[in-house]
Amino acid sequence: MTFQSFLAAAPTRLDPLQLFLDADIVVQAVIVGLVIASIWSWAIIVSFWLRMAGVKRRANSFEADFMEAEDPHSLLGEKNRRTNASARVAAAGIAELRASSDKGRVRDKAGAAQRVSMAMEGQVAEEADNLSARLNFLATTGSVAPFVGLFGTVWGIMNSFFQIGAQENSSLAVVAPGISEALFATAIGLFAAIPAVIAYNRFSARVNAFEARLHRFADRVSGQIGRELEGG
Repeated sequence: MTFQSFLAAAPTRLDPLQLFLDADIVVQAVIVGLVIASIWSWAIIVSFWLRMAGVKRRANSFEADFMEAEDPHSLLGEKNRRTNASARVAAAGIAELRASSDKGRVRDKAGAAQRVSMAMEGQVAEEADNLSARLNFLATTGSVAPFVGLFGTVWGIMNSFFQIGAQENSSLAVVAPGISEALFATAIGLFAAIPAVIAYNRFSARVNAFEARLHRFADRVSGQIGRELEGG
């Protein structure tokens, strides 16, 4: 096949599906893996966005009610503790205060206040860990996917050189299909990695901001408990 005939027979637009079907089995496996990783990354992105919106909304409502309530303990029911991060932080402090009490009296007030603060800080760290747990997959996809795609590219180019040797022909008609398939693997790798990296950076910042917010709430609760201890 001459160069002119190859150009005449070449498709007029890029067909990703045809590139996949014509690719070597190894390149196909790489592309399938990257597509699955991309789909899973988008599922995490959407679910985390919805989850974070709900977490912040519930925290806003609870914190406002808790700081204004005459009996804040009444807001620490099972439902709130199950669905609300701020409620769990406050409940950790109240539980430690009760554990430090002897028949309703606190003998070591300074020590009790410190233990209450530490209990809430520990709960804040646990809440942040729970929120960021699934983000690790986004970080992994963002860092690994380009290299997986590059592996498919290298394999496809190696296959193109093999075809050159097998056919003893180095014309563009022999080399171009394999190189196209190879570069398609790199494109899919970037397609999977770029959204994952952007989402991971964005969501990590949101988790950090929410963790800082819980720290501030814990400080307010700790201060309120400290005043109650001093008044008692």
